[in-house]
Amino acid sequence: MQWKDLKARLLEAGTARLSGEPADQFIARSAAGPGAGGKGSVFFAMGSHRVRLALDPLGDIEIAHRGNGIADLFYDGNQATGRLLEPGYHCPDQAFITVTGSCIFRCRYCPVPTLGGRRKTIGEIMGMVEPAVHRIHAISVTSGVLETIGEEEAYVLNVVKHLTFFNLPIGVSIYPTGQTPDRLKALGVAEVKFNLEAATPDLFAQMCPGLDYGLLWQVLDRSVELFGKNRVFSNVIIGLGETDDEMEACIRQLTSHGVIPVLRPLNPVAGMAGTPRPTAERLRKIFAIHKDALEQAGLDPWQAVTMCTNCCGCDLVPGRDG
Repeated sequence: MQWKDLKARLLEAGTARLSGEPADQFIARSAAGPGAGGKGSVFFAMGSHRVRLALDPLGDIEIAHRGNGIADLFYDGNQATGRLLEPGYHCPDQAFITVTGSCIFRCRYCPVPTLGGRRKTIGEIMGMVEPAVHRIHAISVTSGVLETIGEEEAYVLNVVKHLTFFNLPIGVSIYPTGQTPDRLKALGVAEVKFNLEAATPDLFAQMCPGLDYGLLWQVLDRSVELFGKNRVFSNVIIGLGETDDEMEACIRQLTSHGVIPVLRPLNPVAGMAGTPRPTAERLRKIFAIHKDALEQAGLDPWQAVTMCTNCCGCDLVPGRDG
């Protein structure tokens, strides 16, 4: 089985049960997005490929840790040998920092507003990154919204100013104001990700009440002007109710604007609990569309140095996964 087919199958499952030797050092925990508040996750790698699976003691997929990171993957009566990756913070090779672990908005697919997370101080964040510097190549920053979008932006900008001390590429993904791209560029940020989340404006309005779909497009276009090719990204969730044609239209609109889509299979939590995850067949179909759209637009995910497209644990990424 080719890696992209195996990864599509694993992303369809979304979870795995972990057995064998103790593996605490390989377990990553998320404070943001649909994976927040869970039992943690592991990154399973084969060669240069990797996939992130949430831990679930009842999962159909099994990962048996043999010790020292060596692990066997059991799926559909098959077995594959690989290794567990040690996270920097949240993902391997990066410190992926959630600044504020709460949010005033209530996007239907996201559990963060119900978790009551807090905002990290700048001292805490610097203390998280410093001991990991020897095993990371980038810093990525995301955040909820504690009070207002503008107040959150100001706080994150101050965080970024301090993080430049480490002289590593920094990627930032927050809900923006109209001036966010200019302000991040002025601080030397390498890459940005502003998330459309849904494939159509109607779905966005249903999923993210109170947020501005049109503003996101304006900010993405400005970001491409400032940061250039292969440096601007946008999450779009697969499985919110869009058709394949609607997803393709969104993908091609993003790539035609110079934005690399990050296509994230739905994690059915919060208001989407009980919604089926996208099938492996659908993920493979959309992967082919995604790959063609990137090639036609001359965009290359291999160039990403921060955030999700560089990690590629949670998504099928053309050029990296096949």
